[in-house]
Formats: sequence, structure tokens, C-alpha cells
Amino acid sequence: MSFHRIPLARSIPALALSLLVALPTNAAGLLRDADMEYALKQISAPILRAAGLNPNRVKVLVVDEGSLNAFVVSNDAIFVHRGLITKLGDATQLQGVIAHEAAHIANGHIARRMNNIANARTLAGLGAAIAVAAAAAGGGQAAGGIALGTQSSVQRALLGHTRAEEASADQSAVRYMKAAGANPSGMLDTLKIFEGQEALSAARQDPYTRSHPLSRDRIRALRGIVASYGESAPDPAARYWFSRLRGKLSAYTRAPGWTLRRAGDSGYRDVALLRQAVAHHRNSRTKKALAAIDQAIALRPTDPFLHDQRGQILLETRNFAAAQNAYGRAVKLSPNDPLLLSGYGRALLASGSPAKALPVLEKSRWQDARDGIMLRDLATAYAKTGQTGMAAVTTAERYALRGRLKDAGIHAKRAVDLLPRGSGPWSRAQDVLIASERAAKKRK
Repeated sequence: MSFHRIPLARSIPALALSLLVALPTNAAGLLRDADMEYALKQISAPILRAAGLNPNRVKVLVVDEGSLNAFVVSNDAIFVHRGLITKLGDATQLQGVIAHEAAHIANGHIARRMNNIANARTLAGLGAAIAVAAAAAGGGQAAGGIALGTQSSVQRALLGHTRAEEASADQSAVRYMKAAGANPSGMLDTLKIFEGQEALSAARQDPYTRSHPLSRDRIRALRGIVASYGESAPDPAARYWFSRLRGKLSAYTRAPGWTLRRAGDSGYRDVALLRQAVAHHRNSRTKKALAAIDQAIALRPTDPFLHDQRGQILLETRNFAAAQNAYGRAVKLSPNDPLLLSGYGRALLASGSPAKALPVLEKSRWQDARDGIMLRDLATAYAKTGQTGMAAVTTAERYALRGRLKDAGIHAKRAVDLLPRGSGPWSRAQDVLIASERAAKKRK
């Protein structure tokens, strides 16, 4: 799977298909990458299990925004800004952030707000959670929304926590970290980054401060809780995956020259080679990129995400047959990763094999429908195999996920007319069509 951004349009319907959130046109999207999300899962899984949450159901997703923030808007995802990840110094600090957000889920702070976003399961609904993520990144500077009032009031209703909730989440988070074997002082180190920001004007504060009330009393209380639990030994696995996460993230978001000068700073030879491969690829130096990623693969031959990176380099340089082989190897090593499956399906499609790509992309969609690029490829595979009704409903869902409700409605209507009445895909098309019609009424 290529490292790609999923942009968000102006508005996306809420999960109950009745709420419309207005977003700035330049709102941030999500950064989706199999390697990066696997790293986040390795870092977060012990914390989530300690909180009584299932790591396979609660995903940690990265918002493409350079400011410092992290938040939850539903019970199945924790959003972290890329700016916060690159700011943090080690794995325990990121685990502290995740533990705090997991506590908001486990302590029921989100369930109360879910009255504003009902728990529907359409792609239009998935878009609503991502929409609020983008709203948080936008900092409340856009024009007013619909149904919940201004965008800033949407953020206050869905993202703003009380001081009591913050104190409760702090206590729970330290307990989760200790139970998971993570050093709870990492959480305190993270809060120190924001210490003193409440004295700044709102325009100069990081979004984290606005959505997570911070005070000297809260930091003092947390310092006492951390001291009572004591220190824990560093986790080598968490340290490695944090280095890889931050290394790849910076390689794709910083200038290639910057990356090449600092590739060795990660402390791991394979991570340095991965960063070099990304930088050379972005500089269109394909031979150097392949040489670097091949050296990384030699160090970790059973690592599916290095083969995935090799596949991306080959696919984006139009070496379709070789890309197909690289992605195929990645999927063989990790057959149930939805983003790896998505990349493999894209390579098969580019190689002129839509019939082979179709089941691969369907499996990817079944496991994770948040990937807009996968939905585009899946619709193409349906169209090329003569399944126009399925192509229409998948395209409708892709537009709904992006907030383009008018376009989604056009394709949903087509799908309703083509698909067997009462079938699962027909019902999905109906859901999007209803969302489109309600959004059109709100615009009048």
C-alpha cells in the first residue's frame, strides 16, 4: 500500500445520516500506510488491552496535520496528529497519549457525546468521524456548520473534555500504562510539552490544549500519581516501532534532502535504509531507492511492510509486473492486512488483471472501509468485470466518505436501479441515497 493522504471535502453526513458538519476546504485528511498503522498497533496494543479494549477493533489513525493534538470521537478510533508524533521523543510518550485517549473511551466520556453522532455503519457515517477529525485539525476557524451550529461548537460538543474528565482519564491512563509494562512517566513528559499554553491566546495554543483542559493542578496531580506507580523498564519492541513510525512519517512529510542527512539518526539500520529508500524514491532516483529497500529486506526478509514499500516504488515507476510480485509477497506474509491487500489489488489492476484484483480488493473493503483509494480501485475492478451496479454503489460510498454528497447521490440512485432490490449492496446504496437527499434538504 502506498503512503497516501485521504483528503476531506467540505461536509460529510453524520453517522445517523442526519448531522452535517461543515469543514474548511483545506481541512486535513488521514495518512494511511500499512507499515505505519502496524507500528501504531504494536505500540498501542498493550495499552488498549490494559484498558479493556480490543486492539483489533480500536485503530490508531494519523491525521495529516502538523499541529499537536490527539482525540477520540467514537469508540473505535483514536486520532493522533502527525505533528504530535514527530514532536514526541520516545515510545512511552506516545503510549501516554494513547492511554489517555483510551481512557476517554473506557470511562464512557465518548458514549455521552455519541448522542450527537448516532452509531450507524454506512461509509457516510464513517466519514463523519473523519470529518470531526479534520474539524479539530482546522482549529475552528471555518464558517458555521449545519445542525449543531458553528464548527467551533461542533468541536466543543464532540472533542472538548471537562477538567473532571481529564483528571479521571489521567488516573486511568497511568494505571493502564503500568499494567501494560510501559513507563507512566512518559505521559507526564508529554503534558510538559503543553505546560503554560493556557496562558497564551487561543490562536497561539496547540489544539490539544483547547480540547484537553490543562492546569498546574492537573500536572501536579499527575506527577503524584506517576510517582506512586514507579518506573518501568523500557520496552525494546515499542522503542523500535516508534523509531520506524516516526522515521517513515518524517521521510514522507519532510524534504528528501533533510531525510537523507538524518537517516541514520533512528538507531536501527533497517529503519535508516527504509528512510533512504523513501527519500530516493521521492527524488525519482529509482535505482538508489530499490537498492536501499533491498538492503532493508535482506535484514528483515519476512517483514511484509518492506516488501510493500518495494511494491510502491515499482508501481509508481510503472514496473507493474515487478510491483505485483512485491505486493504479492507482502500479502503472503500478512494475508489479512487491509492496506496490504489494497496495494496488491491496485498492482493487479494496473497489470491488467481486474478479475484477479476484485476478490483481493473486496477482502480489503470488508476489513477496512476507510480507505478511499481502495474504494476507487474496487469500483474500477467492478466496472471492468461488467458489474455496473456494484461499481455504482462503491463509487457512491467513496464520494460519501469524501463528503461529496451530491455526487454520491447520483451514483447511489444508479446503483439502486441496477442492483437486486433488498440485497446487501442495494441497502448500502439506499443508505447513501438517503444521506444525499437529507443533505440536499439542509442546503435549501
